[in-house]
Amino acid sequence: MPTIRCQCPRPDFFRDDYLDQALKRSQEALTLAAELAHPYSLALTLGFTAVVHLLRGEGLLAQERAEAVMTLSAEQGFPTWLAEGTMVLGGALAEQGQVKEGLAQMQQGLAALRAMGTEPERLGFLSPLLAAAYAKVEQVEEGLTVLAEALAFVDKTGMRVGEAELYRLKGMLTLQSKASLEQVTTSQGKSQTSLEAEAEERFWKAIEIARKQQAKSLELRAVMSLSRLWQQQGKKDEARQLLAEIYGWFAEGFDTKDLQEAKALLEELT
Repeated sequence: MPTIRCQCPRPDFFRDDYLDQALKRSQEALTLAAELAHPYSLALTLGFTAVVHLLRGEGLLAQERAEAVMTLSAEQGFPTWLAEGTMVLGGALAEQGQVKEGLAQMQQGLAALRAMGTEPERLGFLSPLLAAAYAKVEQVEEGLTVLAEALAFVDKTGMRVGEAELYRLKGMLTLQSKASLEQVTTSQGKSQTSLEAEAEERFWKAIEIARKQQAKSLELRAVMSLSRLWQQQGKKDEARQLLAEIYGWFAEGFDTKDLQEAKALLEELT
């Protein structure tokens, strides 16, 4: 039987700068995969489309696509996509506030990838989902461990997809460690001021990487994180100027979660 190569366009889900176009392309990919009647192409496209929805902040749609790829992969015997679909499902559940359940799904998917020996190749792609979930439940050490592994993989392989998001999340978890020190004297650990400086440095690192890669959506996330920190420090004018510049770049996708949050933050800063 001849091999059928996947002919579906792959959404560039970490470069979703044109947010409406990214959604349109993913829907076109699903239509083409269905027309091909090629199960692996459909599994691949469902998986990428789930991530597109997740990065747009559409948790329920991401969950539906992830569950579809899991069902198809279980039926057709695609263990890698079953594991990745499980991790994306976990991210979708966490996005909808079901963080405990989401973490359990992601840990299950990660364990399956490790058992297959394919975990390292997925670290840069999947680690932000897991680290973000740990941040939501303030499990700082677990989140930082995930990010350290992912950044080590990035440095080793040069596969820098999503690298900016890894540094942004590292900054967020650093601020959470600051919060945990509120009742601790500085003689027992780092001062809160030094931790804020550390977090700011990581946010700037994320912004620098995103700009170098021309990844505007990841730049927006990093700028919002830095702007919130500056807002708490009383530097509202600087925060507003930085955020307004990147927000003004976008011409579509204003119904997505990130851009809605950016607009709300700009109004607060004004």
